[in-house]
Amino acid sequence: MASLQEELQTRRTFAIISHPDAGKTTITEQLLKLGGVVREAGTVKGRKGNFAKSDWMEIEQKRGISVTSSVLQFDFDGKRINILDTPGHEDFSEDTYRTLMAVDSVIMVVDSAKGIEPQTKKLFEIVSERHIPIFTFFNKLDRDGRDALDLVDELESTLGINAYPMNWPIGSGQILAGLFDLYHNNVEVFRPESEAERFLPLNAAGTDLAEPNKLQENSLWAETRDEIEMLKDAGNQFDEQAVMNGELTPVFFGSALQGFGIETFLQTYMQFAPAPSAKKTVSGDEVEPATEQFSGFVFKIQANMNPNHRDRIAFVRIVSGEFERGMDVTLARTNKKLRLSNVTQFMADTRENVENAYPGDIIGVYDTGNFQIGDTIYAGKKAVEFEELPTFTPELFMRVHAKNVLKQKSFHKGVTQLVQEGTIQMYTAWDSGDYILGAVGALQFEVFQFRMENEYNTEVSLEPMGSKIARWIHPEQLDPRMASSRNLLVRDRAEQPVFLFENQFAERWFKDKYPDVDLEEKL
Repeated sequence: MASLQEELQTRRTFAIISHPDAGKTTITEQLLKLGGVVREAGTVKGRKGNFAKSDWMEIEQKRGISVTSSVLQFDFDGKRINILDTPGHEDFSEDTYRTLMAVDSVIMVVDSAKGIEPQTKKLFEIVSERHIPIFTFFNKLDRDGRDALDLVDELESTLGINAYPMNWPIGSGQILAGLFDLYHNNVEVFRPESEAERFLPLNAAGTDLAEPNKLQENSLWAETRDEIEMLKDAGNQFDEQAVMNGELTPVFFGSALQGFGIETFLQTYMQFAPAPSAKKTVSGDEVEPATEQFSGFVFKIQANMNPNHRDRIAFVRIVSGEFERGMDVTLARTNKKLRLSNVTQFMADTRENVENAYPGDIIGVYDTGNFQIGDTIYAGKKAVEFEELPTFTPELFMRVHAKNVLKQKSFHKGVTQLVQEGTIQMYTAWDSGDYILGAVGALQFEVFQFRMENEYNTEVSLEPMGSKIARWIHPEQLDPRMASSRNLLVRDRAEQPVFLFENQFAERWFKDKYPDVDLEEKL
């Protein structure tokens, strides 16, 4: 039986990030296909029910977007791979930020026709702050796109990271001929006449084909060779340690839709992607993955992944030790003892009960309401509690009511469960007790309304309240008479008082009137 150290060295856990419609979900499909867990790669805009396996929610299939973080696992090249497919839509960036706390490296997908887009830049900044290794894939090479040199220059100048091209396109769109692979010293031919001609070896200097080929007659060949010479003379040197520090990004080109360049990318990525890393605790110490004591943290909660069973799953990233089915753990926040008997792992669009799992693995724990996002679980007597996951103060607010008063039970259950997933936040009006939802982006409300109707059979009405500035106040400083039409007093889920200010002017007016009162963005 393999040791803990051997098991964790085979684990690779990463997230895929991108701006919407850059092809992130299509790449995920191709990776699953290479792992042998799906026979045919779907498409986000699939027909006849052929949807992306990672977009399991009905609204995702209808809208052709990812609004949840999916967890997918497969084996490839002797490695156990855990992919966290994150939402691309900016309204769900909070879910993405938390997911990034659970990975050891990141694949950044960029549309080669559009370059670095706003959401890509925003997500990159989060990754960069944590010094996570990041690998860049310029996608959609089969479509007419921007010049490769311009794309790499923009990558470096806009994101402030050095780039090292692992391969280089020979044309794009209708004149795409192949990929000049600097790392593997060969050329990958686009649509070769036979499998034997798929890879053409380069000479020892890596400057030309080792054997004559009609590809050299293509006018693009000389142009590509000139660019390769320039990259070798003036480009960055490959430095694996710089990659591990998040200072240098290996760059790949290809087409996910055509499956071109994906296998070479995955093989190369597996050579350099890091094994599971240590995680900091609230005391500032680090828990190393090879530590025998089991520990992990909840980074996501999802209700109704199987609508037939109305289940609720807490996604746990294992940090250290070995998980064994039926083991007893302690929930650090409450000090409650729990037995982990009903635990699952995710293989594409199926789930399997798990007997054992190791650092880097993501397990799904069936939850009856014990867990919250950010919770730490651990086995043994030595207490462990990891750092808090990031939370964000909502900016948009809506009152929510059940359209049918006879559906109050389903209404309350649905609101409570969906709020626990963390993408929307719930408040109650101080006097009336009305539910008020807060979110970072407007699409979250649409998804909430859709899921309430489809998963809880409850139609809801949403009354827009516009943007508000949420500020927490310590209970001992609160006088309910401080509330007004410009600063609505509400309770958060923890029963803490919060003022929702109409605008910055209303907040300044309040501070001038009550100078001794402390307002905080979060408690």
